[in-house]
Amino acid sequence: MSERVPAERRRLPSGEPRPTYTLDSLLDVAARVFTERGYDGTSFQHLSHASGLSKSSIYHHIEGKEQLLRLGLEKALEPLMASTVEEGATTGRAVDRLTYLIRRNIEIMAERLPYVTLLLNVHGNTETERWALEQRRAYDKIVAGVVQEAIDEGDVRADIDARTTARLIFGMTNSVREWYRPQHNLTPAELAELVCSMLLDGIRIR
Repeated sequence: MSERVPAERRRLPSGEPRPTYTLDSLLDVAARVFTERGYDGTSFQHLSHASGLSKSSIYHHIEGKEQLLRLGLEKALEPLMASTVEEGATTGRAVDRLTYLIRRNIEIMAERLPYVTLLLNVHGNTETERWALEQRRAYDKIVAGVVQEAIDEGDVRADIDARTTARLIFGMTNSVREWYRPQHNLTPAELAELVCSMLLDGIRIR
């Protein structure tokens, strides 16, 4: 009897061998499929078809579909939350710290676009999604606090509301996911500089 070839090593219809999958490459596929179909609308059959892996091969990497979602969301949330304790976000005047946070937000979105898109699409239907929403609220609260400090220090207009301003900032930065493509647009650093300039010129004291 011939040895059975694992699904991930079978050849594609073109005759080329299928790529060897790692957990990271599986997460890339899962983030795309979850975004296209929605988490609830995605089955293991969809993930198997998109990745070219058998269901048993997928289970070799993860315990279940929700673990894939959690790991994908962590890809977006971990750098965002880490940015709030970086030196640029914790030292200096508040307006400079706010600039740093906005710049890092844009850079992270550009660098991890599929995962940030996945994060922004969650609705709180599962325990993992509710956890992600709590993390987002915690991040938003930190940024709103920095906006308020910048107001108190006299660098940002006193007639604006800190929490509303933070929401507006994220409304603009989050919209980037709908059109930004790294291979066709500005670099992440260039995009961050442009967004910071547009946002902060409107709220700084003149």
